[in-house]
Amino acid sequence: MTVEITSYEELRELLGRPMPRALNKERPVLHPRDRQWLAASPFCLVATAGADGTCDVSPKGDPPGFTLVLDERTIAIPERPGNRRADGYRNILDNPHVGLIFLIPGRTDTLRINGRARLVRDAPWFDDMVVKGHRPVLAVVVEIEQIFYHCAKAFLRSQLWQPESWQPDALPSRARLVKELEAPEASLADLERHYGPDYVKSIYT
Repeated sequence: MTVEITSYEELRELLGRPMPRALNKERPVLHPRDRQWLAASPFCLVATAGADGTCDVSPKGDPPGFTLVLDERTIAIPERPGNRRADGYRNILDNPHVGLIFLIPGRTDTLRINGRARLVRDAPWFDDMVVKGHRPVLAVVVEIEQIFYHCAKAFLRSQLWQPESWQPDALPSRARLVKELEAPEASLADLERHYGPDYVKSIYT
């Protein structure tokens, strides 16, 4: 039988109480160490939710330091060409609350930032976010409400950064997945060319 948790009290009885240090580590402004982390991070996850509560998590990546610090309470994440679904962007228009996790490859701790986001289509500092000639057409500006570092346990359990645990061939290639799930009418040879070495050349166009 499935036993469901239906109350905060039941949840706390099961998990116990957090340590004071875990509760008190939140900060509302960037510390110099946070700025260093953002300068070293090439990748983050952006979590959003629409007005109806449906959620999205989108990966964002660029050279280290792609997240621009505007001031001690504000950061900006540039848009880069993607699939144009704009799921997270549409959510932000309905509900500004966002959650961010910034990773540094090889590190097992992460930097978490929660706040309120807005979409900006141009600003003087867009010139500071040009990569390979691509100037973003929009940026997500986040007004920070909470900052804290998250512990390493999930990364240690998953062995995420340990190459000997990696199994990139556990599933078919991206081209084969597209053929099977998204575009059965497409030629596999064409898909393999599209997602092959030339794919890297198109990521900023």
